[in-house]
Amino acid sequence: MTVLEDVHDAHGATFRAVGGRRVVGDYGRPERTQRAVRNVVGVCEFAYGVVVVTGADRVDYVDNAVSNRVPSEDGRGCYALLLGPDGHVETDMYVYNAGERLLVFTPPQRAEPLAEEWAEKTFIQDVDVRVATDDFATFGVHGPKATEKIASVLHQAAAPDEPLSFDRGELGDAGVSVIRTDDLAGEESYDVVCAADDAEAVFDTLVNRGLNAVPFGYDVWERLTLEAGTPLFDTEIEGALPNDLGLRNALDFEKGCYVGQEVVSRIENRGHPSTRLVGLTVDALPEADAAVFAGDEHVGSVTRAVDSPMRESPIALAAVDWDLPTGSLTVRVDGDDAAAERVDLPFVEGSATSARLPTYE
Repeated sequence: MTVLEDVHDAHGATFRAVGGRRVVGDYGRPERTQRAVRNVVGVCEFAYGVVVVTGADRVDYVDNAVSNRVPSEDGRGCYALLLGPDGHVETDMYVYNAGERLLVFTPPQRAEPLAEEWAEKTFIQDVDVRVATDDFATFGVHGPKATEKIASVLHQAAAPDEPLSFDRGELGDAGVSVIRTDDLAGEESYDVVCAADDAEAVFDTLVNRGLNAVPFGYDVWERLTLEAGTPLFDTEIEGALPNDLGLRNALDFEKGCYVGQEVVSRIENRGHPSTRLVGLTVDALPEADAAVFAGDEHVGSVTRAVDSPMRESPIALAAVDWDLPTGSLTVRVDGDDAAAERVDLPFVEGSATSARLPTYE
């Protein structure tokens, strides 16, 4: 459940489920809200699951488990994947070094399984793992004026510049950590993390103090991230091979072995994966899993599609064959074939570029 359901309800919110957690869908007039985020700045409460890892061996333990290098320096983080033995993604996560503990932010449904798995495998290492989702609230601040927004309300610290770094400061009387995130919406982006008890005051400050910001929900978030060409866990990432997704920012091929690394490295060394994510504009809005055809040949499927206010047309991400045939494309919509065209990602150029923009060698 959202930490601030009554507050969101007072703003006219409708609700939906994401990863088993109740979140804001929208506050009404989502197209107008999305344009406000693209033009100025918006605030969204995110439904992360949170795992806290402590103990003297915490950095080495998590570093050995995931696909990217876990930073040893306080105030730094990374985006990483937990891979199964076959190299497919079990979960993605952000790992932040917060001094004597690591904070691991996951999709909400993955925090408990991840904590259970890691706790069972610590053996003789000095590591303690616990779920702390209910201890925190996290608000995303996105838009070309996001840095100005943070600067207008943050005290005792400055907005961090380096992606996935954070500083500790205050919003009003509440202590917060402000993270410079990886611009998944294609705009300047920060996460503001606070204690759950401070969530109402922090949300009020972010929306109403300093530079005003429009509140938005997950319906707008999914449009923003699709326009930015960002794969998301529930629709593109879960169960996929990282190479197929072009998630180069999640992989460190120079570090030591982790589960699934051999499969990922073998695909890397072979030259290219078998499939890739591409952007499509479509004449009609398809459902997820809609088939993509090149002529009469089935070449892939849609992973996610939205009506884009900025493009004024339906857009989609699709997982298609690497050797996609040339020629016209169609997508199956309500039993009929709708014309489609492959386009470069991102669909919309914002104030920043998503770190997850699919990249293939």
